[in-house]
Amino acid sequence: MQLLSKFTIGDLELKNRVVLAPLTRGRCTPTEDPFDVVCTTPNDLMVEYYTQRASGGLLITEATAISEAGCGWRNAPHIRFPENVEGWKKVVDAVHAKEGIIFMQFWHMGRQSHSSHHPSTNKTFAPSPIAMSGVKVRTINGEDAEAEVPSELTVDEIKATIADYVNAAKLAKEAGFDGIEIHAANGYLIDTFLQSSTNKRTDNYGGSLDNRIRILKEIFEAIVESGAYAANRIGFRFSPNGVFGDMGSEDNDVAFPYFAKVMNEYKPAYLHVMDGLGFGFHNKCKVVTVADFRKVFDGPIMCNVGLNKDTAEGMVRSGAADLCAFGRLYISNPDLVERFTHNWPLEPEAAYETWYAPTGAKGYTDFSVYDGPHKAVEAESQ
Repeated sequence: MQLLSKFTIGDLELKNRVVLAPLTRGRCTPTEDPFDVVCTTPNDLMVEYYTQRASGGLLITEATAISEAGCGWRNAPHIRFPENVEGWKKVVDAVHAKEGIIFMQFWHMGRQSHSSHHPSTNKTFAPSPIAMSGVKVRTINGEDAEAEVPSELTVDEIKATIADYVNAAKLAKEAGFDGIEIHAANGYLIDTFLQSSTNKRTDNYGGSLDNRIRILKEIFEAIVESGAYAANRIGFRFSPNGVFGDMGSEDNDVAFPYFAKVMNEYKPAYLHVMDGLGFGFHNKCKVVTVADFRKVFDGPIMCNVGLNKDTAEGMVRSGAADLCAFGRLYISNPDLVERFTHNWPLEPEAAYETWYAPTGAKGYTDFSVYDGPHKAVEAESQ
């Protein structure tokens, strides 16, 4: 299978093209004080989780908050404090011990957060003061709340946000990560700058396509200039089709291929496209596929959402994609690569109620590896 063949991104050789998709799981250690750094620091359970899945060609961490303003999910990890770095270093070291490669995904939730997560400002932030419609958000105490009208970022606040990304990159490098992925999808902060439905600015960060992608370019450039990571160690993620976070714009079919063409000039590690429709389709323009991006992007392309072994193999064989990210299958099959390799049966998806809940090992690290062949060997030896 080509899916199981080696592939190179930048100067890193991946042992296969199977990628652990970034998956929010909320498994940092809960405490009574929701602002305790322990709640944002990877623990031994998370070390085990990533190590179990280290046979993938590339592991991308769950979305990780880069700042107070960017956080909004209790018990999800941050990359802000020395304790965060130490916790993540244990994860990275364990993955490297298994000869794995791991990138951290950088997260700024933007308007999908709730002001209770941000005691310094009591605000949420976005390019324009447009609240999500029909979407609930979660307070720091775990209660559902109506989405708030976000505060429009000033130019100075945009510059400060870019500095937050640079600081996060330096800390990720300190923790030993092989690279980083900039989350510019799913209705989080950068995506709301990219899309016309959520960016109504009239300054240099709104209006034209070049202005709307400016913040992503400046984040990318600032990280490279800082020396934390070279361009070929930085990936980025788009979701042109998704409705998650009350997203979707009439010009996405034109805008996102253009954005990819612009980012192609930097020669990044890869473009991660949520091209599948498993999270819903906004139906405001035609579907944007990886084939559309292939026309304008020369580097590695990663596809995502709803893949199985056969569809992923087809994407690679056709040349539409170079890498294939798996989420739900990888949750319940930590030995996903081995199961693909030997055509072993797959376990069913984990129960939804365990995806995000702080349930400890349940639905997180308690999935077994396939032992059928071992049983067969034992039976033959009797």
